[in-house]
Amino acid sequence: MTDNLLDIPGYLVHGRLGKGGMAEVYLATQESLNRKVAVKVLDRLDDEAFIDRFFREARMLASLRHPSIVTIHDIDRLPDGRPYLAMEFLSGGDLGRYKGQVLEPLEALRIVRQIAGALAVVHDKGLVHRDIKPANILFRDDGTAVLTDFGIAKDLELDTELTQFNVAVGSPAYSSPEQAQCQPLDARSDIYSLGVILLELLTGENPYRGANYAETVLNHVQMDPPLLRRGLSDYQHVIDRMLAKDPDERFADCRVLLDSLTELSDLDLDFTRIAPVAQLDGARLKSKPTSAAPNRLRGLLWGLAGLMLLVVSTGGGYYVVLRMKIADLLELGEQRLVEGKLVEPAADNADFYFHEVLRLDNDNAQAGDGLQRVLAARVANILTLAEQRLAEDSLLQPDQDNAVFYFQQVLTLAPGNEQALAGLERVAQRFVEHSEAAYGRREFALALEYIDAGLQVAPTNPTLLELRAVHEQRVKKATRASTTRQARPQQQARQQEESNPIKKFWNRLFN
Repeated sequence: MTDNLLDIPGYLVHGRLGKGGMAEVYLATQESLNRKVAVKVLDRLDDEAFIDRFFREARMLASLRHPSIVTIHDIDRLPDGRPYLAMEFLSGGDLGRYKGQVLEPLEALRIVRQIAGALAVVHDKGLVHRDIKPANILFRDDGTAVLTDFGIAKDLELDTELTQFNVAVGSPAYSSPEQAQCQPLDARSDIYSLGVILLELLTGENPYRGANYAETVLNHVQMDPPLLRRGLSDYQHVIDRMLAKDPDERFADCRVLLDSLTELSDLDLDFTRIAPVAQLDGARLKSKPTSAAPNRLRGLLWGLAGLMLLVVSTGGGYYVVLRMKIADLLELGEQRLVEGKLVEPAADNADFYFHEVLRLDNDNAQAGDGLQRVLAARVANILTLAEQRLAEDSLLQPDQDNAVFYFQQVLTLAPGNEQALAGLERVAQRFVEHSEAAYGRREFALALEYIDAGLQVAPTNPTLLELRAVHEQRVKKATRASTTRQARPQQQARQQEESNPIKKFWNRLFN
C-alpha cells in the first residue's frame, strides 16, 4: 500500500519512515493535538497470532513509564482492519549516527545510564527486550536517549516459545552468548547487549562483529571482553561484568548496574573536573541524603583542595589531590578486607580498591601488600571449602562445588600451593580406597570408574596407575576363582561317589 492511499482517521500522513519484517512506520500529524507522531502499522491481516502479539506489544509499551521509554499516544485499527499504534516522534536520530566514533566517557555513560534506567522498568514488568542495538536507541531534541522497538519483547514466562525452534531473535552483533545459541533468556541478556554498546561508544568499534553471522556468533560465545586503553581503565570492571559469558557473572539486574555506572560518573567528576563550579553550601548538601553523599562530598573536597593548591603551586596541587585519593582508596581496601569483601561486590571490594591504587601509583607498596593479603585470604577460604567437601566425600560432585574443584581453584590463584597439592593426593587416595572396596564387592566396572576418576585428579599417582594396569588381570583372576569355587562341590560329590562301591553299583544299575 502506498503512502497516498494510507488513511488513518484523525491523522495527516506525511510519508513512510521505514519498514520492518511485519510492520511499516509512518510520520504523521495527530490533528487533534497538532503534534508529530510515528505511526506503526501492521501490514498483514491474515495472521491473527501476529495481530494479537502486536496488541500485546502496544499494551505493554503503554504501561511502561520512564523518560527513556518511547511514549504511546494511541492504539486502534485502520478502516481496512490493520492495527496500528501512534507513538512520539523522536527527531534526534538514533545511536547509529555515532558508529565508528569515540565518545567522551561521560557522554557514553550518560546514554547507557538512561537506557539502563529504562531497562530496569522493562525488567521489573517481567519483560526482556531482546534487541538492544544502536538503531533502537533514539534521541529527543533535548538529547535524551530513548529505548524503542519493543516488537520482539516478550513475557519471560513465554521465553521458550521461539528458542525451542532454534530461532535466535535479536541483532547478531549485539546478541548475548545465550541469545546467539538460542538458549532461554532473561534480563541479563539485555545487560550484555547494552555492554556491547557501551564498549562501542568508548572505543569506536564492536570487536564481536565478524565477517559473517557464524563468525559473529562464535565471537560472542568465545571472545573475552577486550582490555580498554589506559585512559579507560576505570571502566574495565563494568565492561567485564556486563560482557561476562556466564550470565551469573554479570550484574544481577539493571539497578545494580546503575549503581556501578553512577559510581563511575561520580569518580570521573571528582577527579577530572577540578573547577570552582562545585558549591559546598549547606542547603545543597542537605538536599542529597543518599548513600553516595559521603563519596560525593569527598570528591568535592578533593576538587576544592586541588583548586586551592593549584592556585598556589600548579604541579604540587595535583600531586596532593592524587595522594589524598590514594589514601582514601587504601583505607577503603583495608575496610573491605576486614569485612571479608575480597572480590565482591563489584567495584566495592578490597581487590578492586587496591588495584585502583596501583593504577594511580604502580609502585605503591601498601597496595601490593594489600593484594597479597587479599590473595592469602581467598586461598584460605577456598581451602576451607575444599576440606569440607573432602570430609563429605564430595570429590567430583556436585559440579563446581566439590573438593577437586576447590583445590584446583587454589592452584589457579597460587600455583604450587602445597596444601592444595596434598589435598589432591588425598582425593586420589580416597579413589584408591573406593576402588578397592568395589573390588571387594565384585563391582568391577565401578572399581574401574573410581580408578579412572582418580587418574583425572592425579594422573601420575603410582597406586592408581598400578591398579589401572592390573585391572583386567584382577577381573580374570576373580572370575576364575569364582568358577573354581562353584565347581568344587560338584567335584567333591563325584569323588565321594567313586570311593563308595555300593553307591557306585546302584548308580550304574539304574542309569
